[in-house]
Amino acid sequence: MNRNTSRRDFLRNVGMSAAALPFVCNLPSLGFANSTGRKQRLVVLFSPNGVVPKNFWPDEAGELTALKESLSPLEPFRDRVLTLHGVCDKVRGDGDSHMRGMGCLLTGTELYPGNIQGGSHTPAGWASGSSIDQELKRFLQSNPETQTRFGSLEFGVAVPERADTWTRMVYAGPNKPIAPIDDPYQMFSRLYGQVKDQESLRSILDDLQEDFGKVRSMVSQEDRQLLEEHATFVRELEQELTASRDSGLDHPVPELEPGVKDENDNIPKISKMQIELMVNSFTADFTRIATLQYTNSVGQARMRWLGIDEGHHSLSHEPDDNDDAQTKLTAINKWYCEQLAYLVKRLSETPEPGGPGSLLDNTTIIWTNELGKGNSHTLDNIPFVMVGGGLGFRMGRALKYPKVPHNRLLLSIAHSMGHHIEQFGNPDFCGDGPLTDLT
Repeated sequence: MNRNTSRRDFLRNVGMSAAALPFVCNLPSLGFANSTGRKQRLVVLFSPNGVVPKNFWPDEAGELTALKESLSPLEPFRDRVLTLHGVCDKVRGDGDSHMRGMGCLLTGTELYPGNIQGGSHTPAGWASGSSIDQELKRFLQSNPETQTRFGSLEFGVAVPERADTWTRMVYAGPNKPIAPIDDPYQMFSRLYGQVKDQESLRSILDDLQEDFGKVRSMVSQEDRQLLEEHATFVRELEQELTASRDSGLDHPVPELEPGVKDENDNIPKISKMQIELMVNSFTADFTRIATLQYTNSVGQARMRWLGIDEGHHSLSHEPDDNDDAQTKLTAINKWYCEQLAYLVKRLSETPEPGGPGSLLDNTTIIWTNELGKGNSHTLDNIPFVMVGGGLGFRMGRALKYPKVPHNRLLLSIAHSMGHHIEQFGNPDFCGDGPLTDLT
């Protein structure tokens, strides 16, 4: 193929629809791939309300020889896991711990004064700085070699429609929260074209199946395999739509009224769909920065599929001697870890387009939380669990730090992606620079 041929000309010449472009534009043998260097990707996965420390953290620092119950779904990938104990959110000021835990998690800076009242603390507003994912988005988008179509993608699962400090962790800048998209069909529409309803989506899927047949003979064997994976994804999504239609529903995602968090029995299904969309967005090189937010700070998901009827946040307030609550909280965090493990598995089994290895080799997922422990509302020992090879950290270990500011971890992430900033968020917590012992 002539490398001077534009994407639009290519589509016209072979008679393909515009809907096919997102799937084929990153096939190396077509000459559209926009980067000659190694790709680095970052995913931040959030779940709320703290953890049960005794069932979460490894007992000793050093090589990861075993994982506690909450982390056990990651056992097949233990050599790709890094746990960071002792990383603390030291940002104070306005807002309660849930609010500051959420708003300061990725920004590392204080909340603005505001009128949102939380707990017994002072009211507060939005965060006063950009989040690290958006800082890295701007850095990558400033370089033609690392530019992508979207720069970043913000996925959600059962995030309330209301907008407040408890529901937003991503910030484009001071006072500029970014809402995650928690409807997988809306996310599909953003990725692959404007889709007004399921019938128009089915029409696009039909066109894609035909278009894939046109291009298969024009690409390498490796790219044919990648294209077949795209086609499989399309078929699976079509099956989801058919199942939803046959069940009498006009939409497979429950439409929750603002603030109603107990009617979310479709959370497992939505989670899987969002993960599949994320993996495909990486395969197509739509973005190298993504977030996946499950519910929200003080999230009240009722995980009836686990046999748990109580709201998550309410359970997290129970004392440590309530064995039943501790068991249920452990099961809840294990379920969130299962979602992480599914994402890791999908990345590990998906070849890196145009390069060696898998998507996981070039992607690091960071699973985190707004609190270290729910019933104490502590901002010490915030859960940070990393999986994958995108940042070049030495994995398969448990690290324990002496209560270091999480700003230093945010700096480490930036540096590992080639963005050598000297501070991030509140400079008072950046004095010692990036964390040691990560590489």
